Amino acid sequence: MFKIGDFSKMSKVTIKALRYYEKEGLIKPIYIENSNGYRYYESNQLLDISRIISLKQVGLSIDEIKRIIIKKESLDNILKLKKEQLKNAISEYNYQLSKIKYLLEEKDMKEKIFEKVIPAYYVYYKEGIIKDYSESSKFIQESGIECLKLNPSIKCVEPDYCFVNYLDGEYKDKNIKIRYCQAVVKDNKPFKENDSIKFMDIPEVKCICIYHKGAYNELGISYGKIMKYIEDNKLEIIDFPRECYIDGIWNKENIEDWLTEIQVPIK
Repeated sequence: MFKIGDFSKMSKVTIKALRYYEKEGLIKPIYIENSNGYRYYESNQLLDISRIISLKQVGLSIDEIKRIIIKKESLDNILKLKKEQLKNAISEYNYQLSKIKYLLEEKDMKEKIFEKVIPAYYVYYKEGIIKDYSESSKFIQESGIECLKLNPSIKCVEPDYCFVNYLDGEYKDKNIKIRYCQAVVKDNKPFKENDSIKFMDIPEVKCICIYHKGAYNELGISYGKIMKYIEDNKLEIIDFPRECYIDGIWNKENIEDWLTEIQVPIK
C-alpha cells in the first residue's frame, strides 16, 4: 500500500484533489489509520484515478463522472451528450468571433448592430390595414384607446415594451398590413377582447438589433445593414422584424432626434 503522498506522486494528482475525490465518493483509500488518519491506496487504484482524470479532460463535470462511476450510467450516452454540448459551444464561440470581426471591421460605423434576448411578454395586439406609413402613429394611438375602453384597469409593463410588425412579407407603400403589440401586466382574470383587440403570450426570443436615428423613410438603410449582418453570419430569421419607436414626433420636434430600434428575431 502507498501513503497518500506517494500515491499523489505516482498518479500526478494533488493530495487536495485526492481528498476532494474521496469526499465525492469517486475514489476512497483502501485503509485509514484510526490513530492518525493516514490514508493508504493500492497500485490498482492508479487505473481508477487515471479514468477520473481522463473523464475530466474531456470536459465532464464531477456530477457527470459520478453518474458514470457510482451510478453506472452509460458512458456512451453521457459522452454523446457532452459532444453535442461542445459542438453547440463551438458554434456559439464562432458566432461571437464573427461579431468581434464585424465590429473591428465596422468600428467607424455610426449605427452598431448588437444582439440581445427579449424576454417573454403578455401583449395585447391589433392588426389592420393602413393607407400608408404616415398612418402608423394614428393606428397605434387608436389601438391603445380601444384596448383601454375594453379594459380600464389594464397596466403596461415597466419598463415599457411595445412594437410594430409589418406583415406583408415585402415592402409596400400603400395598403400596408400592420400589427401593433403592447406588453401588459397579466391579470388573474382574462382581459376582454373584441373583433380587433386580442391578447397573446409571446415567447422569449433572441434578436439582432440596430438603433436607427432619424426619419422613418430612411429606415431602409438600417434594415439593409442589419440584413447584411444576418446574411454574412448565416443566421436564420424566425419572425417578422419588430420596430420599437422610442422617440418620435410625440416627444421630439427635430426629425433627426427620432429614435427607432429594429429587432429581428433569429433562431
